[in-house]
Amino acid sequence: MSTTLKRAASTSLLYFFVLGDILGAGVYVLIGSVAAEVGGAVWLPLLTALFLAALTAAAYVELVTKYPRAGGSAHYATRAFGPAAGSLVGFCMVAGGVVSVGALARAFAGDYLDALVRLPVVPVVVVFLAALAALNIRGVKESLRANTVATLIEVGGLVLVIVLGAWVVLRGDADPSRLTQVETGGSAVSAVLAGTVLAYYSFVGFETSVNLAEEVRDPRRSYPRALFGALATAGVVYLLLGLVTSAVVPTDRLAASDGPLLEVVRAAGGVPQWLFGVIALVAVANGALLTGIMSSRLAYGMAGEGLLPTALTRVLPGRRTPWVAVLVTSAASLVLALTGEVAELAETLVLLLLVVFTAVNAAVLKLREDEGEPGHFRVPVVVPWLALGSCLLLFTQVDGAVWLRGLLLIGLGAVLAAANLVRRRKAASRTP
Repeated sequence: MSTTLKRAASTSLLYFFVLGDILGAGVYVLIGSVAAEVGGAVWLPLLTALFLAALTAAAYVELVTKYPRAGGSAHYATRAFGPAAGSLVGFCMVAGGVVSVGALARAFAGDYLDALVRLPVVPVVVVFLAALAALNIRGVKESLRANTVATLIEVGGLVLVIVLGAWVVLRGDADPSRLTQVETGGSAVSAVLAGTVLAYYSFVGFETSVNLAEEVRDPRRSYPRALFGALATAGVVYLLLGLVTSAVVPTDRLAASDGPLLEVVRAAGGVPQWLFGVIALVAVANGALLTGIMSSRLAYGMAGEGLLPTALTRVLPGRRTPWVAVLVTSAASLVLALTGEVAELAETLVLLLLVVFTAVNAAVLKLREDEGEPGHFRVPVVVPWLALGSCLLLFTQVDGAVWLRGLLLIGLGAVLAAANLVRRRKAASRTP
């Protein structure tokens, strides 16, 4: 049975994969949360977060073009610091992906769906995850094509909000002076930093694309263009959204809203509000699809390196997709979705990603002299150092309760890493 993946993804499909993963469901609630921290100057944390995200993204581009393997972050950590580190990083990524898909499945069955039709949560979650698993198993090309359509819908909805907001500004019903207001009881710097912590995670998603390295036709050429292009596109969209929402909607109302973009639609008038319920469902489904692809490919890659059971390397004949890894990660997401709430499932994701990003940036520095693939992308050495500093800065903003929950998961990953290390040493001792 074949255990190699099919190189079917072009640069354009990869670009839409990254863009769709960044422009996920979070943007539909993010701006209100940022406004609650910083006030009317929502654009400032968004720009700061874009810069910080680009630093770590550059590290990923160097490593994925240097080592185009499906294991992604886990593979880089293994090469730099050994299999125990790779196992821990990989576990954090897989756990984060499974938790995220479970949370998105739960979110899909929640309020946005209720705005269209009221259905029981359990059957919706089961059907939703089964459909995503089937599309994932069918093939990455089909999955990425579906993502392309979904991403166009997501971006179209965001562009619509931008146009409606600009119309409100032009007709004189907005207050652009709010764009310079930083409303906080403390210092302006602390307010912007607090907003940046929230905004930063609206840009994550680029890290999942490196797990498709064995299914991209020309990784050395495709990844720099697709990843940086998608990050820049998302940055422009977020900046424009921040400007129009803050100018059109009073800051207190924006901060209190669970649907900040819907506030712009209401202020503009003329567009059915149910439209954004549909767009939000598309965004949630697309985010779950892309994260599910990442989780299954990462589990496949880790299994190939002996960090997870070898059964996860089984590939469907003909389709050459990692069907066992897809089913296992989908089943885990189903259990989480049926036993937890969205907020509970999502809270630890932030900490897990910071652990991964720290390891990846350190790996760039550790592997600096390793040749890797010829002609790979190379970032100036100061960039991973700055990225490490940004991760440490964001660590200080993580709430203590989140640390407690996150450390339990990280501890489980550490146990797995130790078990893998012991197993490898025993195997090595038996080798003559």
